[in-house]
Amino acid sequence: MSDYTLDSEEGRLEALRRMVLIREFDTTAGESFADGEIPGFVHLYIGEEAVGVGACAALEPDDYIASTHRGHGHCIAKGLDPKLMMAELFGRREGYCNGKGGSMHIADVESGMLGANGIVGAGPPMATGAALSIDYQDRDQVAVGFLGDGAVAQGQVHEAVNLASTWDLPVVFVVENNQYGEGTPVEKQHNVDNLSDTAAAHDIPGVTVDGMDVTAVAEAVGEARTRARAGDGPTLIEAETYRYRGHYEGDEERYRDEEEVNRWKDRDPIESFSQRLLDRGELTEKGFEQLQAEAETTIADAIAYAREADLPEPAEAYEDMFAEPVPEIEAFAARTRADGGRPGGERR
Repeated sequence: MSDYTLDSEEGRLEALRRMVLIREFDTTAGESFADGEIPGFVHLYIGEEAVGVGACAALEPDDYIASTHRGHGHCIAKGLDPKLMMAELFGRREGYCNGKGGSMHIADVESGMLGANGIVGAGPPMATGAALSIDYQDRDQVAVGFLGDGAVAQGQVHEAVNLASTWDLPVVFVVENNQYGEGTPVEKQHNVDNLSDTAAAHDIPGVTVDGMDVTAVAEAVGEARTRARAGDGPTLIEAETYRYRGHYEGDEERYRDEEEVNRWKDRDPIESFSQRLLDRGELTEKGFEQLQAEAETTIADAIAYAREADLPEPAEAYEDMFAEPVPEIEAFAARTRADGGRPGGERR
């Protein structure tokens, strides 16, 4: 299993460490965005840490995941380097996508992270495609496609689930139901009691779990992985969770009140899991403080690294677009370097 399976004390401590690291990464990313250091949009995962960490704890290191626009937590849960992630957020060449993707497009195929995505509902089709390749090559892997509650209504999601269920592909779909599709409450988006009920349309298992409980998520994904590897096809898992911050940084959040946010914070996934480990004697108060301090140091180092990293050159915009060189692109890039992109003009 993963290098932090929840079946061992060491693995449980690592799961807690990763949840704390995600919280610190996104808290700092939010601050840096507010200070104007990070361009574009930033969507934070604060409050949802148990879903990404629980899901990845149930996977093998070479399994694939396909993420969402809120993907920082998935990246860290899958083992990506916070330094290279932060460099990507800062638009630096040393980032995972050479600074060209930013917050919503971090990817590292070698780690099994197929990419975050700004397109709502893009994860399931990517995961289904990965599962098809696994099945075609008879490899012992699975793919996990993350999606939000709003994405459950996307046509491409149901196309992906339909194909996966028809061909019994080794894929698991994890719906992170954080109660709002942007500013629309989940009950106003869908005409079902649980989003997992939609699995019935594709004749596959649908499971709803407590997404604030890392163990519950890990157990559900673990069972789904076993089913997928047995050739029995996909499972749709709904993890009921909550984002403490707005849909995006700068969101005025007129659609909810502080009392509601605080009710969910009372079930905080990091606090509840750390308390469980304290009660079991696997963690001490001092140990938890040290874990938090280490996360703060790691992210402070990541920020420092990102600030000092190089910006890509303008000409690099035409690199990494296709796996094989495209003559038209090569010619356009060469012309742009010569005349600044103005037909018949000269670079000033």
